[in-house]
Amino acid sequence: MFSTMPATAPETGNFFLNNALLQKTTRSNRHDDDAGGAIDENLSDRAEKCAVAGQNSDIMHKQRGIWDFLLDYYFRLEMTGWDRLPDTASMIVGVHSGTWLTMDAWTLCAQWWRRFEGRRILHGTAHDVLMALPVLGQYFRNVGVIPAKRDSITAALAAGHDVVIWPGGEVDAMRSWFKRHTVVLGGRKGFVRQAIRSGVPIVPVATVGGHDTVIVLSECRMLAKMLGLKKLLRTEIAPLVLGFPFGITLEAFPMHIPLPARIRTEILDPIEIDTDPDRENDPVYVDIIYHKVEQAIQEGVNRLAGLSKKPFFRRRFLA
Repeated sequence: MFSTMPATAPETGNFFLNNALLQKTTRSNRHDDDAGGAIDENLSDRAEKCAVAGQNSDIMHKQRGIWDFLLDYYFRLEMTGWDRLPDTASMIVGVHSGTWLTMDAWTLCAQWWRRFEGRRILHGTAHDVLMALPVLGQYFRNVGVIPAKRDSITAALAAGHDVVIWPGGEVDAMRSWFKRHTVVLGGRKGFVRQAIRSGVPIVPVATVGGHDTVIVLSECRMLAKMLGLKKLLRTEIAPLVLGFPFGITLEAFPMHIPLPARIRTEILDPIEIDTDPDRENDPVYVDIIYHKVEQAIQEGVNRLAGLSKKPFFRRRFLA
């Protein structure tokens, strides 16, 4: 969900993190070697213990003061479009940025809680590796995060809860600052099929500003290829970033503190889905919905970007 890890090809059913892990994953295709498969299987078993009950209200209230400061003063969040939310459970689909620490994703979920305080539950999604970690995994559970897997997402939607995903995953969150206003869903269409299966509308969400929390100078795809990161970490990107406190860094894991930046997020008009089960296997229909979602988010990003025309440093610290 909130820190971005690598993904495999979009239609294999074995995405990592937010990459629309909506195709059913089988244990037989997780790794080519038995040892890797055993590790992945163990992580999956641990992650699957998650429930879809929602946030731990005690934890949410205890950390409320921190998030109030971050949302109101540090990131100066502006989130609009609440009136567009359908009355029923929805699949929220958007883009995010900021490499590993996608603060536009965190702020969306935190603002959702501030608005509804458990009356309407939103689940973020994260990969098995993060959900299985002793401390971070437990924290994720406390704030309502569920494994980014078909079974857990199906269960959450069936319970009447909303689920938010970012299909573009690492190619989205780690895109260059110079492509900050380009929507990247990565051609990953599993979320459309999940919406059809669950019979829920897709609600696109546009956001800008997360790219200013750390500056991705280069995606370093050639370097990632030379280092064999696709095999080791399932990513084709090794982001070279300009961030605090280490300056210019090749960020193979989280090494920066997010800079203060105004984040603007807008909930867009819902896209109704044909719930005929046969549509799931109709590539033409899936493509049509995918491009509708992509176009809606791009238009929203363009509109929000137009509100931030001030020079970079004025936009960051004074706007």
